[in-house]
Amino acid sequence: MKKIAVIGATGTIGSNIAQLVEGKGHGLLSVSRNGAYRMNIEDQKSIFNFFSESGPLDAIICAAGNASFGKLSVLTNEQVELGVKSKLLGQVNLCRAGLEVLKPNGTIILTGGILAHQPWPETSNIAMVNAGIEGFVKALALELTEGRRILVVHPPLVKETAGMMGMDDTDLPSAQAVAQVYLDGLENDQNGVALYL
Repeated sequence: MKKIAVIGATGTIGSNIAQLVEGKGHGLLSVSRNGAYRMNIEDQKSIFNFFSESGPLDAIICAAGNASFGKLSVLTNEQVELGVKSKLLGQVNLCRAGLEVLKPNGTIILTGGILAHQPWPETSNIAMVNAGIEGFVKALALELTEGRRILVVHPPLVKETAGMMGMDDTDLPSAQAVAQVYLDGLENDQNGVALYL
């Protein structure tokens, strides 16, 4: 049995990851802003506080982080900085602190997004952040020792989110199907790569 922290465990994808982790019989630390295990990835102190109390971990999975849609010409400074501070720097700081408690042969899995490689109109800010996460993962993988690994999952838009946005979800995968990609990453031996559904 592995001890696994899932950050963003109450979100659409994160809650499905947490269910799959428990279903595999692993020890789950379900981490969210307001749960029993708390973390706000936009707050560096919050990140370091969690890992100072978590004890050694076999895996850290992050499905948290925000970024803003919109034309670059109309995004405010705050909207541009949100993606950098939350989704990108939040996950960078997650690794900085998490590597202190990650066991040998442990795995970190971060979340990017398909827009890094297949952007839509008005997604330049999100595409930048997602691509930055992938570059970070590729480079950090070269520094890891003792069999530790890091991966990034690039989820597509999932059925549940599209439904909430009033979009056609006919051909979109479920959050559970995307969550399985994270579990597959735990069980393979890849390092420094991006995973897709």
